[in-house]
Amino acid sequence: MPESKIKINPCDNGIRFSVVVQPRSSKNEISGIHNNSLKIRLTSPPVDGAANKTCVKFLAKWLGLSPSRVRIVSGFSSKNKMLEINGMNESVFRGKLTAKIPSLSKSSLDNSGFNIINICNS
Repeated sequence: MPESKIKINPCDNGIRFSVVVQPRSSKNEISGIHNNSLKIRLTSPPVDGAANKTCVKFLAKWLGLSPSRVRIVSGFSSKNKMLEINGMNESVFRGKLTAKIPSLSKSSLDNSGFNIINICNS
């Protein structure tokens, strides 16, 4: 059974969290949480970085941020990616997610039960 909690890691300049990208979907959307990761469906194909570019632009627009504040840290050629959002803390991020997707309850976004470490030393 897939995990139901997203793991959000604080770092010096913002937060990092994992996403699972499903390319070639019918529309761009955040579809929930899968294995402790935010699941994002994108219309772009996974060719020549198109899905990566769409992922950054979509998430930035969805969160009301400049695309320069969202970056892929790892997983450039994988559906499993680590994203970093600069200038945003965990509570603001959780608030935006729950405001836009009410089905993602606070318990789905809670880090309880996880050992949080600062992995953002880049």
